[in-house]
Amino acid sequence: MITRGLLLCVLVGCEAEIPPDRSVEQPGEHAVGTRRLDLGRTVQVWYPTTSTMADVAIETLEIDPLRTRYATLLAGVTTPCPSRRLEVALDGDPEPGPFPLVLASHCHSCTRFSAFSIAEHLASHGFVVAAPDHTGNTLFDELAGNSAAIGEQFLLVRRADLGVVIDKLLAGSIEVTEQLRGQIDATRVGAIGHSFGAATVGRLAQEDPRVRATVAIATPIENPFFPGNKIADIHVPLLSILAEEDNSIGAIGNNLIASNFKIANPPIRLVRVRDAGHWNFTDICGLIDGFSPGCGEGVRQTVPGEAFTYLDIEVGRGIARAYAVAFFDRYLRDAPAAQAYLDAPDPAGVVTVETRE
Repeated sequence: MITRGLLLCVLVGCEAEIPPDRSVEQPGEHAVGTRRLDLGRTVQVWYPTTSTMADVAIETLEIDPLRTRYATLLAGVTTPCPSRRLEVALDGDPEPGPFPLVLASHCHSCTRFSAFSIAEHLASHGFVVAAPDHTGNTLFDELAGNSAAIGEQFLLVRRADLGVVIDKLLAGSIEVTEQLRGQIDATRVGAIGHSFGAATVGRLAQEDPRVRATVAIATPIENPFFPGNKIADIHVPLLSILAEEDNSIGAIGNNLIASNFKIANPPIRLVRVRDAGHWNFTDICGLIDGFSPGCGEGVRQTVPGEAFTYLDIEVGRGIARAYAVAFFDRYLRDAPAAQAYLDAPDPAGVVTVETRE
C-alpha cells in the first residue's frame, strides 16, 4: 500500500518515507521580539529578532492603567492556569526577512496576547505574528460591563480589524517601524484564531485572497451566530482544533466543528484533543471565572455529571503551538516534513487527526 509519506517521497525524490518533523514541538532557532504598534487599533507584533531576550512579566505588554489592572487580576489567581511570564526581547531589533505573516484573532472578551505562547512559538520558527485588540470586545471591555455581544454585527468589526492590519503591515505604512517594513513576505499570509477569533479568521479567509491558510481553534467557523460565514466559500487549507471536553461551546459546538470538517473544501484537518477544555490552548485560562474550563478539575460535557481533570495546561498549549507551526510550515512554506507531522497524532492517546485531502 502506498502511504501518504511514501507518495511525498516519490514527489520530492527522497528514498524513504519522510518522518514527522518533531522540531515543531520545540522553540525554533530565532530569538523572539515583540512590540506594540498603533495601527488604528492596538496591535502586538511578534517577530524574529537579533536582540537578546529577557524574562518579563506578561502585564509588561500593556500600558497603565491596564498594566496595573492586568497585574491585579493575576495576583488574585491562586492556580497555575494563566501564564504570568514570557521570554522575549521587548522592542527588539527585527531580524532581516522576509518571513511569512500570520494574523491572530483573540477570543470573545480577551486580549491581543491571550494566546501569546502560540505567537511566541511561531515567531521562534521564523514567522511574524500580528495580533490586534478587537476594541469593544476585549477583557477590559468585559470588566467594564460593555463588551460587544457574540454575533454577526461585531464579527464584521473584528474582520475589518484584521484587514486593516494586513493592509498597513504589507504597505509599510507610516505607523510601522522601518525595520518591520522589510520583514514580511506579502505572498505568504496565514491566520489563526481562538473561539470568536476562529470565526473571525474564517470570515477573513472567505473574503481576503491574500490569506493562504487558516487555523480555527475551539469554535466552528460556520455556525448560526454568524450567518455570513460559509465554509464552502473558503478555498484555502484549514486546520480545526477541537477540545473534546469543551464546556463553553458544548456538544452542539463540537458537532458543528465536525460538520464543518465534512463539508469544507480540502485540504482540511480536524485535530481532536482528549480531555481538553475551551481555554486549554490559551494563556488566560483561569484569569477570570469565565475563562476557567480548561485547567484543574471539571465536569465532562461528553459524560454529563462526570468529574475529571482537564488535560495539563502546558500540554494543551504545546499541542496548539506545535500544530500551528507544522500547518503554516506546510502551507506557507511548502515543507513536506511538516505534513508528516500533521498526519501523525501527537501525543498518542491524547490527539487524533482526521484528514480530507
